[in-house]
Amino acid sequence: MSDLTTSQKFGSGPLSRGSALIYTLLIVELLVLLTAIPGLVAMVLLDRDATNLPLMAACLLPAGPALSAALYALRHRSRDLAELSPAAAFWRGYKLNFGAALKVWAPYLLMLALVGINLTNFAAAGVPGWWGALLIVLAAGGTLWVLNALVIASLFAFRAADVAKLAAYGLGRFPAATLANACLLIVSGGVVFVATEAALALLASVFAGTLLWNSRAMITEVRQRFTRPDAQ
Repeated sequence: MSDLTTSQKFGSGPLSRGSALIYTLLIVELLVLLTAIPGLVAMVLLDRDATNLPLMAACLLPAGPALSAALYALRHRSRDLAELSPAAAFWRGYKLNFGAALKVWAPYLLMLALVGINLTNFAAAGVPGWWGALLIVLAAGGTLWVLNALVIASLFAFRAADVAKLAAYGLGRFPAATLANACLLIVSGGVVFVATEAALALLASVFAGTLLWNSRAMITEVRQRFTRPDAQ
């Protein structure tokens, strides 16, 4: 039996591709939990109090590089069941993109903490109602922006300023992707509301895979217009 026939029979059929995807998602999920769980456990143990918002933001810091590595691993995954190495891809992405991910993730968490503190003390501050609405819009827009930024920082080697600009550009340039990511955030918020943050953490690899799927057009345009052929 030739190598071509063997490849066609093993590793390239629908069942094999589905198995490869499930295996990759499971391994990536375990590695996301491994790298992010110290902070997530600490956050779950914190009281839901406004004074703890800065601590919650600090607890979420490891989640940024972990999600970035998940995006990298899923983007570079093999479709062949016989050639899977999701753990190696995850750790390569974690090492490559740790700093780049934190450069967009840390300012986002700081912004989110400040917005949360302002909203929880809104009545005491005596500011007009439109200010609260503006803060909510800022938090929502910042969250959509950071999703784009993490995708770009995970798959390409740009300066932090360029990542920020491209992420903002992507929000308006790809409205369908922005809307899809907004729906993803609503579903994620529903999971947290019905269950806990831990339940959402258990779906991190699925979240990352969906985010990649939503970002296909943006990834293609960034690669074609803003990178060299040999770019990451």
